[in-house]
Amino acid sequence: MAKFDTRVQELRYEVVKSVAKHLFDGDFEEKVLDIPKEIIPGPKPTMRCCIYKERAIVEERIKLTLHNSFDNTNVINVIPIACDECPLGGYTVTDQCRGCIAHRCYNACPKKCISFDDNLRAHIDKSSCVNCGMCAKSCPYEAIENKVRPCEKACKMKAISPSSIDNSASINYDNCIQCGACVYTCPFGAIVDESYIRQVINLLKGSENNKKYQVYAVVAPSIGANFYGYKTGQIISAIKKLGFYRVAEAALGADMVALKEAHELEEKQILTSSCCPAFVTYIKNNYPTLVDKISSTLSPMAMISKTLKEHKPGCKVVFIGPCTAKKQEIRWDSVRPYVDSCLTFEELQALIDAKEIDVKSLPESHYEYGSGFGRGFAKCGGLTIAVNQALKESNSDFVAKGVVCDGIDNIKLTLNKLKSENSDFNFVEGMACVGGCIGGPCNLTHEVRDKIMVDKFSTSAESKTISEAIKAAGVIDKDE
Repeated sequence: MAKFDTRVQELRYEVVKSVAKHLFDGDFEEKVLDIPKEIIPGPKPTMRCCIYKERAIVEERIKLTLHNSFDNTNVINVIPIACDECPLGGYTVTDQCRGCIAHRCYNACPKKCISFDDNLRAHIDKSSCVNCGMCAKSCPYEAIENKVRPCEKACKMKAISPSSIDNSASINYDNCIQCGACVYTCPFGAIVDESYIRQVINLLKGSENNKKYQVYAVVAPSIGANFYGYKTGQIISAIKKLGFYRVAEAALGADMVALKEAHELEEKQILTSSCCPAFVTYIKNNYPTLVDKISSTLSPMAMISKTLKEHKPGCKVVFIGPCTAKKQEIRWDSVRPYVDSCLTFEELQALIDAKEIDVKSLPESHYEYGSGFGRGFAKCGGLTIAVNQALKESNSDFVAKGVVCDGIDNIKLTLNKLKSENSDFNFVEGMACVGGCIGGPCNLTHEVRDKIMVDKFSTSAESKTISEAIKAAGVIDKDE
């Protein structure tokens, strides 16, 4: 098993691995009721109050691995029984209160919900408090803190709030952009993304060893920051042993995107990127006046998948990456014809282990076609560099004056400036995850070395220019 950041990730992995094993073996229907006991053998609980609750939560996780259609538009889901119903928090007076006589907190409170005990220490009446934060700002000792649930703090869209029924987390899908920040952050793993592993395994089995149709895997360039301890070529070999016919780089799609987006930028003079589906959704939901500025170019995932479908009619394409929002993107009308399903790197690790594939014993498969610029899309700033490179290779004098913004807070500041029409830039590269795709919620780990690993992966590309990569792509429709 590869290294994960948290026990929550390991638990998700264990559920997917167990389900996948029985799906591969063909005995899932007979064994499904035994899976919770396989994962939680007991007799003593290790995570919750009792093994029965632990097993009940596993049962709910299993249900979210069995979706075969895209009818449900919500990728991110809450498992209420798994939610710890964290204290509602809000502004709270801590032990740092010195019982001063200035009472600035009281004077700052618009609702006058602050009172003092016999020791002059402040207390907040929660029934009146509106969480405006004025008391905290005025306290000279910083003795008033805002206690926020981890999931609510992670969600910059303010899409998560306590349920009116039981105080468990509830998602407002009108605000949710499916970025998955809450999925990674929740300490109890109560917020999860739907899994399409049954659909993917059915695609692989239905291909009859790729004789009936061929199943391609399109892998995100952030693979360079994952599966530490293995060589990328070995992971590609493992993917093929799962039953995939070929493995294509989404980085090649990124090269194609850079070239097309460069031309589009030169034509329209101002543009926002379309690679990150959560970023695109954020603009559509919150900045409708800027929708016409969104690039019409497909994302790298969709671009390379479209190319595969055109070169290999009837083939199936599965995207593998670190992103939950990609599971939403493949449901879009503009993308659905090209991508059949989607896996995360966490799920890929589970599938490899479910098949008991010894990755370290595998030879390295050739994994090429994407340039170093295309692979650079994995980190924030890579797209802007690639667009300028594409303009240069096209002998254009136009320059992409890009602003790189990762994380919703930075994106909001940038879009507000763009909306005011006082911007000194003409291209916005937006990534919902901090750091770009290497900060995606379903990477195996989130470490400082990830950027270094992606840089190394980028420089190892055989194609040193975008033009070289696209020219080399002529071999993509040839059998190995």
